[in-house]
Amino acid sequence: MILGFLNQKGGVGKTTLATHVAGELARTGARVLLIDADPQASALDWSERRVGEGRPRLFDVVGLAKETLHDQVPSLSRGYDHVVIDGPPRVTALARSAMLASDLVLIPVQPSPYDVWASQQVVTLVTEARVFRPELRAAFLVNRRIVNTVIGRDVGDALAGLGMPALPVSVSQRVAFAESVAIGRLVRESHPDSAAAKEIEAVASEIMNGCGR
Repeated sequence: MILGFLNQKGGVGKTTLATHVAGELARTGARVLLIDADPQASALDWSERRVGEGRPRLFDVVGLAKETLHDQVPSLSRGYDHVVIDGPPRVTALARSAMLASDLVLIPVQPSPYDVWASQQVVTLVTEARVFRPELRAAFLVNRRIVNTVIGRDVGDALAGLGMPALPVSVSQRVAFAESVAIGRLVRESHPDSAAAKEIEAVASEIMNGCGR
């Protein structure tokens, strides 16, 4: 499976989700490759920080912020069970290439009206990509949800109006994510019994159960 995390809006937590989901998939014994397709190379930075901390490699990470990504992924994916793409911000030729390379696109969206409105551009991009890839699946993933707030509860209704499904699970705003990322770790390692770790596990489970249309 090739999984792409894409959103035209920056700062929605794509890299945190991509690295954590890649780690969760690898935890099952699968061979996982993470492709950093964001010119900012945050996933590569996280990987280097991990090496600097002397942590074992959980999955391979390569940088490939090129518009020919969809042509190169088939050869790169050989020998791997899953490929996770940390896509670029903004709707660009690179984002289109990352989408065409994916079997499933997850669109991280924060529970904010601005984020919901901005997601329409990615929905349009998915629609265009399905002309060439009718089997492409896509779904929203609510990230950084503030627990026990009205907007945290209502974001699902707002996304429903965009005509694309949202995962029935979400990821909350938790300090554990920031703490683990800062030292090149995953919450599964630094906070193994935390609610954050359980949320990532639930997201990975939904992915493997064939979410999205």
